[in-house]
Amino acid sequence: MRKIILSVLGILLIIGGFFGAQAIIANKKSFKPRAEKVIKTVFTEVVQNGTVPIVVPANGNLVAKNRVELYAEVQGVFRKGGQLFKTGERYNKGETIIRIDASEYGASVQSAKSNLFNELTSIMPDLRLDYPEFFPKWQAYLNSFDMSKPTPQLPEMTSEKEKFFISGRGILTSFYNVKNLEQRLSKYRIAAPFNGVLTETLVTEGTLVRSGQKLGEFINTDVYELEVAVSKKFSDLLKVGESVELSALDDSKTYVGEVARINGRVDQASQTIKAFIEVKDSSLREGMYLEAKLDAKQEKDAIEVDRNLLLEGDKIFVVRDTILDLIDVKPVYFSEKSVVLKEVPDGTVIMSKPLLGAYTGMAVKVYQEKETNTEG
Repeated sequence: MRKIILSVLGILLIIGGFFGAQAIIANKKSFKPRAEKVIKTVFTEVVQNGTVPIVVPANGNLVAKNRVELYAEVQGVFRKGGQLFKTGERYNKGETIIRIDASEYGASVQSAKSNLFNELTSIMPDLRLDYPEFFPKWQAYLNSFDMSKPTPQLPEMTSEKEKFFISGRGILTSFYNVKNLEQRLSKYRIAAPFNGVLTETLVTEGTLVRSGQKLGEFINTDVYELEVAVSKKFSDLLKVGESVELSALDDSKTYVGEVARINGRVDQASQTIKAFIEVKDSSLREGMYLEAKLDAKQEKDAIEVDRNLLLEGDKIFVVRDTILDLIDVKPVYFSEKSVVLKEVPDGTVIMSKPLLGAYTGMAVKVYQEKETNTEG
């Protein structure tokens, strides 16, 4: 009996649940969310055409304007000088950078000078007897002859007789032989042609140096040059002597240079022209990477805007009664971040910052700065 009662109650619950569910479904109302119209805010500016300076960016590495590659013209052992022959060592103009042992060759020069002196001495008695009018100047030359100093120039010979006499005794041959030896002796010492610093050294003290061997590199650290490539369309606008602003990659410091030279040939591959900018600053170093900003020209009746505002290469958005529209423009110069435009009427309200998802006919709201006056 108990089981029959439980079974009847279960069936009644199932039937009641079914009809209850049907009632709930019948009374259910569907609510659709109401779409709200979102009006985006845009930044604008009013066009006022004027003169826009076109600045051409260029970059390159600094190179010392005055540099010397040091080569040996003679052979010998490299001797230690007043300073170590190491990179970074500074030398003043005229100081000895490299000295090669010339003791053996110097002895041969002294021997040749001694022979010349003996030849001059041997002709003096005949010169006194045959040409007494020429004797005093040759006697004075002989008295000034110093074996420890460079050989002085021979006295000027003013007559045919004097030339024949001196030449016939072999004096001229001996003299020019000595001068040739002295000239070669001077190559055993390499002096600094200007104030500068060693940037490369390839030998050390005690090394046997051979003729034609490269020894190092010496540069002047006062003046540098920056070689940059400029588009050929600006070739007629660049002028020697124009000031150029230079800056490092991190813009930590700026320098002022000057266009020193402009190559007269266009590079066929890149269609650019090489320009050389001279710059002076104690903080500069050879090899530094700098960016130059060349003032190429002044574009009249133009404006400069963000490059991202330009659409399809020749259109920009304008705002007309809170509605976006496109107008045609004429780009005349592109830089990395901006573009110079012409044929944009004065008074036109244009977007000053890009808007994501903008389209023609889009309703927008112009951003206006609220000025807050604080009373003290």
